[in-house]
Amino acid sequence: MKKIILIISLFIGIQANAQQGDWKTVGKFISRDSITKDSYTLIFVDLDSTFVKQGGAVKQRMEDAFFKVYPQEAKAFNKKTLRKVVFIIDPNYNGVAATADGTVRFNPKWMLKQPTDLDVVTHEVMHIVQDYGDNAGPGWLTEGIADYVRYVYGVDNVTAKWILPALKPTHHYDNAYRITARFLVWIEKDVKKGTVQKLDSQLRSHTYTDESWKKLTGKTVDELWAAYVANENKAA
Repeated sequence: MKKIILIISLFIGIQANAQQGDWKTVGKFISRDSITKDSYTLIFVDLDSTFVKQGGAVKQRMEDAFFKVYPQEAKAFNKKTLRKVVFIIDPNYNGVAATADGTVRFNPKWMLKQPTDLDVVTHEVMHIVQDYGDNAGPGWLTEGIADYVRYVYGVDNVTAKWILPALKPTHHYDNAYRITARFLVWIEKDVKKGTVQKLDSQLRSHTYTDESWKKLTGKTVDELWAAYVANENKAA
């Protein structure tokens, strides 16, 4: 496998976070690496001095996770996805990670505290593959698909102790993330394989509607959820 590694390290201090409204803005950085494998390139930008000193092993594992899962996600869901992705270790980002415009910002404190949570990479780069744009469909489904992909393609969910939660009476299909993901796993296994890929495609082409579920599976999403709950309660 062809591998080209270009490393540029510029110790020129840290600048403030991306300007509001411009997610791609980097400003001055501590280090910037560009890694290309086959047809995919990862630009890894570090704005955090602590991560530079302590996060070398985590950084390498994040890169390895990207080059393992991103091509798989692209092949399964969107072969036209971006070929160049940017990771930014951003001390001014207070969440865990977030994605926009082909750029993922990671909270360095989280990545150093939870170094085994590598599949946050798997979830976030799926958002790049999804590329739904504005008003494509419900946000709960977008996040549910991303966590479904984390479950299916994740590199080390077990070590991170990341699991899909057992059904609870308070759950609903539109709770998003892992709750929706578990529902989608059941649909793929027990209702109709390939449903998630088709839903993803419709969201990207802006053809998704509430009727999509019935057209794809023969049941509305509410009917599917009722069947899912009945199945889980029977198995309990």
